Amino acid sequence: MAVETSPPTPPWNDPARPLATRVASLIEAMTLEEKTAQLYGVWVGASAQGDEVAPHQHDMEEAVDLTALMPTGLGQLTRPFGTAPVDPALGALSLHRTQSRIVAANRFGIPALAHEECLAGFAAWGATAYPVPLSWGATFDPETVRRMAAAIGRDMRSVGIHQGLAPVLDVVRDARWGRVEETIGEDPYLVATIGTAYVQGLESAGIIATLKHFVGYSASRAGRNLAPAAIGPRERADVLLPPFEMAVREGGARSVMHAYNDNDGVPAAADRQLLTGLLRDTWGFDGTVVADYFGIAFLKTLHGVAADWAGAASTALTAGVDVELPSVKTFGEPLVQAVKDGRIPESLIDGALSRVLHQKAQLGMLDPDWDPVPAALRGTDLDDPDALRGKVDLDPPSNRELAREMAEKAVVLLSNDGVLPLAAPRRIALVGPNAAEATAVLGCYSFPMHVGVQHPDVPIGIDLPTFHAALAAEFPDADITLAHGTGIDDGDLSGIDAAVDAALDADLVIAVLGDRAGLFGRGTSGEGCDTESLVLPGAQQQLLDALLDSGRPVVTVLLAGRPYALGRAADESAALVQSFFPGAEGTRAIAGVLSGRTNPSGRLPVSVPRSPGAQPTTYLGARLAQASDVSNIDPTPAFGFGHGLSYTTFAWSDLTVASRQASTEDEFTIAFTIRNTGDRAGTEIVQLYLHDPTASVVQPVQRLVGYSRVSLTPGEARRLHLTVPADVASFTGHDGHRIVEPGDLEFRLASSSTAAHLTATVTLTGPVRVVDETRRFHATFVQQPVHDE
Repeated sequence: MAVETSPPTPPWNDPARPLATRVASLIEAMTLEEKTAQLYGVWVGASAQGDEVAPHQHDMEEAVDLTALMPTGLGQLTRPFGTAPVDPALGALSLHRTQSRIVAANRFGIPALAHEECLAGFAAWGATAYPVPLSWGATFDPETVRRMAAAIGRDMRSVGIHQGLAPVLDVVRDARWGRVEETIGEDPYLVATIGTAYVQGLESAGIIATLKHFVGYSASRAGRNLAPAAIGPRERADVLLPPFEMAVREGGARSVMHAYNDNDGVPAAADRQLLTGLLRDTWGFDGTVVADYFGIAFLKTLHGVAADWAGAASTALTAGVDVELPSVKTFGEPLVQAVKDGRIPESLIDGALSRVLHQKAQLGMLDPDWDPVPAALRGTDLDDPDALRGKVDLDPPSNRELAREMAEKAVVLLSNDGVLPLAAPRRIALVGPNAAEATAVLGCYSFPMHVGVQHPDVPIGIDLPTFHAALAAEFPDADITLAHGTGIDDGDLSGIDAAVDAALDADLVIAVLGDRAGLFGRGTSGEGCDTESLVLPGAQQQLLDALLDSGRPVVTVLLAGRPYALGRAADESAALVQSFFPGAEGTRAIAGVLSGRTNPSGRLPVSVPRSPGAQPTTYLGARLAQASDVSNIDPTPAFGFGHGLSYTTFAWSDLTVASRQASTEDEFTIAFTIRNTGDRAGTEIVQLYLHDPTASVVQPVQRLVGYSRVSLTPGEARRLHLTVPADVASFTGHDGHRIVEPGDLEFRLASSSTAAHLTATVTLTGPVRVVDETRRFHATFVQQPVHDE
């Protein structure tokens, strides 16, 4: 009697085999069409009834027949949750059903990798809206950012998402750029450390983090979106690239998204020296390079470096782009034809495919027991969609607590004449276009502002207390009069008189001003919402000036996506509070700062300009970028990078340097004491700046090379011990190599770029030393308690 035996497990489905062997065997078994199918995505939207996803129709792409594509397989599903408002449980069911169909349709049973935006939280209906990245930078707190990212990642994985399109590691070069809100700040070290922490958190949850935009997007001329970039090799190497390098080396990021811009005539998507030579060969990156949406097609339509779709596909693939997003345009039939015509070798496809399949294998998607049911739906009745509705909570109390912590740490107190914290005010005039606008705390890539605005009949999906409501809850005994004053950008002056009347009848005025996030001109901040000048949008400056003229103390609160020049208010406001789109808990966080319930500890990740037209400028300017007698434009900021006040005071003292000389391959040891000299607990952000007085190429006057949050109770002191490697003084020399030069240096211990408290003058000795990607990135800080006699 014959004994039935199970067919042997294909090598690519055998978890016991080495991953490289599994991937290689699968590639060998695939046809050309099956290979290319793994290199593109399809933009879909989950079904509100839990049915399969449907292709999303977009004016930049032709209709896609998902059914026709499935037999050869599918590399990615683009934004199943972030395309339309869908109950999270039904979205997860819709994704599950689609994945089951994809697996059944292709002969290797390979599921699609699903990706989503997660710039300020998971971009899904009903998910927690966290502060935008510019607020992450304001916290100077990588650990809290890491925890936030892990929470975001867990929510995404629970409903079947594998890849997140964040963080943005572009360094701000011109604050007129609309996407400033998406960045972490204007300093590469701050962007690098905060961004790397976000990557670590996301990756810890099993989500592939995607670094963007590689590289130069934020350095566009005149701050215009999707415009040419004017970047010299040193600016690229020393300012724009370090955040990506750190996120690859220390963060373990598994994906990189190319930028839209060209630099010196070479589009990033066509730059083999960048995407292969630097990223892969030098840095050792072994993950996937994905296209920014429609970026490969742009090689033909916008850049003019390809004559047809096959040429665009060939150019991008040769440069090092592995995956076309958001949908199939060039990596489908045009790429297949380019191989058949001999325009590109099939080996290039095999290289990209190997990286794509490697990640799917890492995620367990090639294992025989891979389960398409996402964790959030396991143990539920998948045949009863109505019973599932409301069963997945993407905005639980633990998320809100983390959002609150982030928002509180990100509030920056710019100025204060003593009016704050408020002592039980009796009559408050609450004025301004953002005073009673629930969505004023949200950035452009939050779900309500990115997608929800296109569905006005659908509830927002999360609790968003207005500033008015938060203030009333914080000061329940106050008489609060609300006056709109003017709109965000309508220029309407008709309500200013009423706002002034409200001010005259009050003891205190709180003016809540700033931005409205949007896309492509539908807002004052966000993608495609660039500005010609850093004047407050619309008639907000006129409103603010009229309130200052009332004679009542004015507390100016900014809910914005970029810094603005505030005119007289920079000097005449009783207090200035800056918040960069602080998320769902933002209004409560700001109200807590006003009352003194929270002692502010946020610091500026971008300078606040004094003049609205002195752009582009950042604190990283060289000597010629500073104010001078030979130009009538003064770029000096009203409030510099790193600035922020507290309700307590700190004293810095007792600086010691173990040795004031070290070789170019050694390090310095510095120590000093910081004491809370006020009457309440507070946090100082210790910032370490490097000043290189003489170098072989021009250097910025100073740059951040380290920082540490120091929390102290009244009277408490800590001794901070810093180890500063010579590597942090490295820069790109004349020949393009990164070097450490001998010579004098200053390490400035400061509370901001404009407030140095202690300075250690040291000297590097020995020969010029060339350093590479293995150099040390960080100065280390060790805090020890000081026991007073």
